[in-house]
Amino acid sequence: MTEQRNKQSKDNDDNAGQEASSGTLQEARRNKLRKIEELGFDPWGGRFDGNQPIGEIRDRIGEITVTPPAEEGQHAEEHGPKVRAAGRIVLRRPSGKVHWLQLRDWTGTIQVMIGKNQVGEKNFELAQNFDLGDLIGVDGEFHRTMKGEPTIFAENLHFMSKSLEPPPEKWAGLSDPDLRQRMRYLDLIHTEGVLERFLRRTKIVQSIRNTLNSQRFVEIEGPTLHAIAGGAAARPFTTHHNALDIDLFMRIALELHLKRLLVGGVERVYELGRVYRNEGVSPRHNPEFTMLEAYQAYGNYETMMDLTERIIVEAIQATGQKLKLPWGEKEIDFTPPFQRKTYDELFRERTGIDPADAAAVKAVAEKIGFETKGKHPDVIKSEVFEEKVEDALMGPIFVIDYPASICPLTKRKRGRPEIAERFELFIQGMEVANAYTELNDPELQEQLFSKQLEGQAEEDSMAKMDRDFIRALRHGMPPAGGLGIGIDRLVMLLTDTQTIREVILFPLLRPEA
Repeated sequence: MTEQRNKQSKDNDDNAGQEASSGTLQEARRNKLRKIEELGFDPWGGRFDGNQPIGEIRDRIGEITVTPPAEEGQHAEEHGPKVRAAGRIVLRRPSGKVHWLQLRDWTGTIQVMIGKNQVGEKNFELAQNFDLGDLIGVDGEFHRTMKGEPTIFAENLHFMSKSLEPPPEKWAGLSDPDLRQRMRYLDLIHTEGVLERFLRRTKIVQSIRNTLNSQRFVEIEGPTLHAIAGGAAARPFTTHHNALDIDLFMRIALELHLKRLLVGGVERVYELGRVYRNEGVSPRHNPEFTMLEAYQAYGNYETMMDLTERIIVEAIQATGQKLKLPWGEKEIDFTPPFQRKTYDELFRERTGIDPADAAAVKAVAEKIGFETKGKHPDVIKSEVFEEKVEDALMGPIFVIDYPASICPLTKRKRGRPEIAERFELFIQGMEVANAYTELNDPELQEQLFSKQLEGQAEEDSMAKMDRDFIRALRHGMPPAGGLGIGIDRLVMLLTDTQTIREVILFPLLRPEA
């Protein structure tokens, strides 16, 4: 692969040198565009029916037949199927009366041989005006060269679109992450593995839908503009609706509208959609990201653990991978069942402190540097947990049974009201999923909301109570399990990608200067 890439890089340089000799690279390409028009070809192409994916063409290698040489000293002749392909030129090597190209589409790359005698004078003159990055179509016979390289031997050429900008210089031309994310179209073309990663993401998302649909869940589309920011603790983006003259919030969660549907009788419901949180940018967070939330009537958080395992395992299988996946130099074993441990058990293991000893927990928090004055003991414990425990959770591991005081939307454990039936799934120190046995007691829910809102800044989420949601609960919501999965983080883990910005096609960037 390295030898091939170095060879391609050299060919790119050679081609760039030929272009530069006619003036600037852009001028040379525009001159070729005019020549293509003079030859009677449309430089912007048109409908091209019947083209086959290059990956499928390469798979037809078994259809090639070999005719033994008629006489001694002659070569055997190969014949193969007639094929039609379209793609982008990523390598170009003119050589006298023969041109060699590498043509790429989203399924793979294939060599194309263009011989003057085979395609005719006009087509061969068209080939003289090809550049790296141009999109072309080709009809021809698929078989191998004398060296055994699978090749389309062109019989007819079609021009699809002229690339007026030269590709990045060599392979290092797109090494800057900001440039790659800002010009994702070039990243997809020129950075190895990027297109494949995003196509794998689509398979993962489709698999998640298939898994939920097979379990009788129905997908809905909830509103993205909310009058009240609720369902999570996060700072929202605000906007203004001119006709109604009201401020609105971009949603920070999907939860409360999906629960309204539980009340309305939609017993298994989910949404896969964007949420928006006006917070920082990091390798694990983008202000606009994709969430799955799913709710199942008559389930609980254990139901959601089983569903989470199934979603992840089937997503891995849908991408053709094994359940043991690479993560940098490490390996993640997704073989179910995933490990399950309680919040307090893990706290004790990682800190050596009894989680019930509030004074000892407070002392550790202050040693770390956390402000503890006026904070509830469970909030202090949660901050210590995030600092001392979460990064060490390699997983997959379900952390279960959280302190109830930090879980205002969660049903309490029967007989243990201080414990909430909640889990978070951690993998390689990242929270990937969060789930509850949903609280459906309207009086308790209103009481917990009121307590949570005390002292919150007006600009923060949930600074106002969603009273319509409480009203909905009063009409009776079935006991249920609810699940949220961060799709971008899951895709990171299933594609061995260390930063969230490399699994989001267009992450948020500062405007260009």
